[in-house]
Amino acid sequence: MGLIHHRGALLAALLLASFCVPLLSGQGQDQAPAPRSPHRWLDPTVKEEYKKWLREDVAWIITDEERADFKSLLSDKQRDEFVIAFWERRNPTPGAPENKFKEEHYQRIAYTNQHFASGSAGWKTDRGRIYIVYGPPDEIKRHPSSAGPGTPQHPNTPANARYPYEVWHYRNMKGIRRDVSVEFVDICECGDYRLTVDPSEKEPPGQKD
Repeated sequence: MGLIHHRGALLAALLLASFCVPLLSGQGQDQAPAPRSPHRWLDPTVKEEYKKWLREDVAWIITDEERADFKSLLSDKQRDEFVIAFWERRNPTPGAPENKFKEEHYQRIAYTNQHFASGSAGWKTDRGRIYIVYGPPDEIKRHPSSAGPGTPQHPNTPANARYPYEVWHYRNMKGIRRDVSVEFVDICECGDYRLTVDPSEKEPPGQKD
């Protein structure tokens, strides 16, 4: 039970971090969270391209303070300048015309949309969020379901696996710690893998501690 509690605490912290404290693969930022106000965001005069940028492009990496600041801007010129400054702050080589962080970020989004989409765009999923924020894992172990009644069991499926699940291992997850394993469980068996903080979710009824 100690191991389960430890793992649950770690994954809970990971989930909280990926939602509330966006991390940068190139540079760290220490910015205090700011309250989120939809007032400016709902302004019909704000072009959709700016709303999409905030809602989709940088959803998982923008800080609360930056989000609030962006929503408070009053002109397209200010928004364009904000976007330029946003990426420049994350540029591994400040002042260089080529921004590796920005390029990698959009590559990650494209990858998640291609590989993790399931009822919604891949970037919206739990796997998509973790992949975009922390990058590709060093190792992925995939475990198919032990299946329901009448369905043949996969020979490599662990005996206690009720649902399909994946374990992503990071040797060094920036902002979390070294040697982190993250579990995603497909409870609906529809390809929608969810980040779990409860290891028992992959166990069948009657086998939970």
